[in-house]
Amino acid sequence: MIALRENIAEMAGYVPGFQPFDVDSYIKLNTNENPYPPSPKVLEAIAKEAGEGLRRYPDAASRLAREEAAKVYGFDPSWIIMANGSDEVLNNLIRACAGEGEEIAFINPSYSYYGTLAEVQGARVRTFGLSESFEPEGIPEHYDGKLFFLTNPNAPLGFTYSQRYIADLAGRLSGVLVVDEAYVDFAEETSLELVRSFDNVVVTRTFSKSYSLAGMRLGLAIARPEIIAALNKIRDHYNLDRLAQAAAAAALADQPYFQECVRKIKETRAWFTAELQQLGYQVIPSSGNFVFASPPDRDGTRIYQGLYDRKILVRHFTDPKLAHGLRISIGSREEMEQTVKALCELGPGR
Repeated sequence: MIALRENIAEMAGYVPGFQPFDVDSYIKLNTNENPYPPSPKVLEAIAKEAGEGLRRYPDAASRLAREEAAKVYGFDPSWIIMANGSDEVLNNLIRACAGEGEEIAFINPSYSYYGTLAEVQGARVRTFGLSESFEPEGIPEHYDGKLFFLTNPNAPLGFTYSQRYIADLAGRLSGVLVVDEAYVDFAEETSLELVRSFDNVVVTRTFSKSYSLAGMRLGLAIARPEIIAALNKIRDHYNLDRLAQAAAAAALADQPYFQECVRKIKETRAWFTAELQQLGYQVIPSSGNFVFASPPDRDGTRIYQGLYDRKILVRHFTDPKLAHGLRISIGSREEMEQTVKALCELGPGR
């Protein structure tokens, strides 16, 4: 028999959103991808790099990408680490901070992959719930776990925690508070200043959403240099290839293009939310590039299947806390108009 670790043999793996083989035949609103292409400067940078240089190893420190990130976010490069998707940083934070049997925590519902990553490392997982008004419940006055992951804006629900609340939470933790800001570019506030104020706050970002680079697997973290140094010890030494580094630097450098894409998505999000409400859907105010919406009959399965039959993919969760609704990514205006038309055809249900 193959000698797998017991926890690996018994654990259930994370299930990502459905990726159809014939993707171009669908309106794909299930994995929060950006409907707009990357900056033309990104494509130019990749094309320039995709030549003779590919026979050489990439810069192990991702220096140029970190320098561009430093300009955008206002930190010294020593406070920044680049990653193969923000998932790499999340994984390495657990590896760096939580030993086997030690505890990490997060809010449920939020990004369930935290739990999978913890299980892989043999760490224990603790979750805290949300009230009907989206207030975290059950977090002790002082929490001694090694890591606390806070997705802000929350995914899949879309609401945000106030910076005052996050600062209070950071002060109540003996371990590290990881503020996962995968969707923050579509929100109004960020926790970056808390990194300066608290030595236990780490902010993670992804290029998959607002920078249209989901296919490149790019992310970063901003934290105190001593935390960044620890993460550098355990990451793969060439964790970003030459094309990814070129793409990251070019994307960060073209802020006007980035800001215009974000503006269009936020504008479409507001329009789509209003249309859903006109149809009787309950929509949680969203600060992400998606909305979480419940149909009048609260039958998320019916709407998911009806949209699927019409070649429109959205995300439906089997978790009883979420099964009544759907997470719908914000696509182009045309895609969202077609989605509204399909929802009108499906009607309010019983």
